[in-house]
Amino acid sequence: MTTEATTKDTGHARYTFRVRLSNTARRRLEAEWDRCRWIWNECVAKSQQVHVQGKAGGEKLTCGPAQLDKMLTEARRVTPWLAEGASVPQQQVIRDFARSRAKALKDIKDRLPMHRRAGMPRFKKKREARPSLNYTKRGFRLKDGRLHLAGQIVLTVVWSRPLPADASSVRVYQDTLGHWYVSFVVPAQSEPLAPTGRVLGVDWGVKETATTTDDAYDLPHAEHGRRAAQRLARYQRMMARRRPSKGQPASAGYRKAQAQAAKLHKKVARQREDTGRKWAKSVMRGHDGVAVEDFRPRFLA
Repeated sequence: MTTEATTKDTGHARYTFRVRLSNTARRRLEAEWDRCRWIWNECVAKSQQVHVQGKAGGEKLTCGPAQLDKMLTEARRVTPWLAEGASVPQQQVIRDFARSRAKALKDIKDRLPMHRRAGMPRFKKKREARPSLNYTKRGFRLKDGRLHLAGQIVLTVVWSRPLPADASSVRVYQDTLGHWYVSFVVPAQSEPLAPTGRVLGVDWGVKETATTTDDAYDLPHAEHGRRAAQRLARYQRMMARRRPSKGQPASAGYRKAQAQAAKLHKKVARQREDTGRKWAKSVMRGHDGVAVEDFRPRFLA
């Protein structure tokens, strides 16, 4: 008797790919981000205004997506520069802002400690905020291996692997190194593994990243950060010497050192992620159950 594995939908997953940009696509993406950043800052200003008015009048005023959508509609009507952009990413900015604000208010209502609360949305500064644009299904399409976004923006995707299903949304963003990526949300498919009859206990340690009940699966510190510490300290000293005065733009030397430090941070993060994922994959494939110790006393921090 043979048993055939079945595949089932277990939610959603993200598939991220690098993209290549032409000069035209880069200019249009940056212009689209300028509009979305302006909308975010307007939402922050509106939220703060509502808070001040409600506090002064002693009444509870709302600043939800419905009010912000009306604000966006009016702004697009009277501002040609804003109306030149696609409406899909601008509407998604309002959705993201509403979720961020609702999470912060919920944490305050639940009386969480300050270090565990989500902060209220803040203004996004031009020189600090990284571009991030979200598009729903009606704002993008894939044609001949290229990604077509609303606003006549065409991106060349570096397909390192195929998409398992049609994407429901896509996020276009820039990392700290200036590289552009696209992240597709697709239905996640899972296939059950063959039973092994083994279980494993995991304790997140101090001397080791993870200590388990099976010595073969202990995860020692890979010390990726320690190997990069000397070079990172050099770049940080360069940044300290060239740090601009308050209110002054950064020099080219400061930005160059900042980019070098960011590149090194990115490399260490990728090494740690690769090590962790390989370890987790071996644990999941070799055991039917995993028990994790979540006891984290504050004095160990």
